[in-house]
Amino acid sequence: MRLSRYFLPVLKETPAEAQIVSHRYMLRAGMIKQASAGIYSWLPMGFKVLRKIEDIIHEEQIRAGHIPLLMPTIQSADLWRESGRYDDYGQEMLRITDRHDRDLLFSPTAEELITDIFRSHVGSYKDLPLTLYQIQWKFRDEIRPRFGVMRGREFYMKDGYNFDLTKEAALHAYNRHLVSYLRTYERMGLQAIPMRADSGPIGGDDTHEFLVLAETGESEVFYDSAITDLKFGDRQIDYDSVEQCQAVLEEFTSRYARTDETHDEALFNEIPEDRRRVARGIEVGQIFYFGTKYSEPMGATVVDADGNRVPVHMGSHGIGVSRLLGAIIEASHDDKGIIWPEGVTPFHCGLVNLKQGDEAADTACQAIYASLTAIGLEPLYDDTAERAGAKFATMDLIGLPWRITVGPRGLKNGVVELTSRRTGASEELPPEHAIARIAAIYGKASA
Repeated sequence: MRLSRYFLPVLKETPAEAQIVSHRYMLRAGMIKQASAGIYSWLPMGFKVLRKIEDIIHEEQIRAGHIPLLMPTIQSADLWRESGRYDDYGQEMLRITDRHDRDLLFSPTAEELITDIFRSHVGSYKDLPLTLYQIQWKFRDEIRPRFGVMRGREFYMKDGYNFDLTKEAALHAYNRHLVSYLRTYERMGLQAIPMRADSGPIGGDDTHEFLVLAETGESEVFYDSAITDLKFGDRQIDYDSVEQCQAVLEEFTSRYARTDETHDEALFNEIPEDRRRVARGIEVGQIFYFGTKYSEPMGATVVDADGNRVPVHMGSHGIGVSRLLGAIIEASHDDKGIIWPEGVTPFHCGLVNLKQGDEAADTACQAIYASLTAIGLEPLYDDTAERAGAKFATMDLIGLPWRITVGPRGLKNGVVELTSRRTGASEELPPEHAIARIAAIYGKASA
């Protein structure tokens, strides 16, 4: 993509309504534009990162054996009356009446709808276990939307639902989701700590939230600092293995880590004092086991091996896709702008032409651009006539992890400059070596 042809409405000044870093930088970098309170249009670069995050989530869910589908955003109130949640959910639910006076709602979550799908098509234990998930827009009418996409009213969310014959099988599904979530967040450059949490309006006794530590987090969290040393890494897990998934759960949840709703001061004080931490965290996902809370009232049953009809055991598992953009920026930025981890960056590198119109610089940039795109990488080529300082400021603001700078002076010596956004370190090297370095970083074979 050439910057001269791209839609990137960068702002020089910080909008007055932006209270936290992620909101400021997303507005300034031309990623989002507020449409109304807590509702945003996703402009091209913001939409591009949203899709990168979505792709990672799909890959890890499918790796874990979960099946994608898509449900509507508008649901019938009758389903929610069946489960008993229609009146209990509160004012966060946007209730709608259509022209035929039918009660509808804009989905804040989809336990009822997925249970209706299940009970309509599954009747035997032989069809279990089953986990279905979607990535879809949701709406919760926050009384005070703030912090940009971190606490908006309309948001993009992955919500998955498991159906199992027994509690033991459903708890394996819970563990399987915990493993897949750890992989997902690490691929995005995040350390998301699973913390014992409150189930809220979803219900159930077993639940963990995944929180990213950040000063702007809405939750106060209490944890053993030893948990921050844990990494899932590249280990291979058999998702069908109860033992392997249980071992990961125990590894990542045996140390104290709780949100303020479930904090236990006595247990916390049993941790060595030098490891006790109190901080703030951003919730980026949550997993629940709630048994037969929905299957019993809604008649989601199967025939078991003995011929008895029994309600299935269920859980739900969510990742805040749009919220993750804000969380990543809160965890990875400096005073110049965003610093995207390689896994979610909108473009793999920036390519800056210091003297647009200079024949040697134009030719070299075009050759580098062609070489990068030929191996499946997406550079953002700044081919504008802006001065060098403005070009660098834009690249720092939008946060691409690598930048190749091309200028007449360097080309006379046969070199370009390769710069790391995260460290600020630069080195001069021949263009083909810069291309090979970028290719290796992203696991591509250079031409």
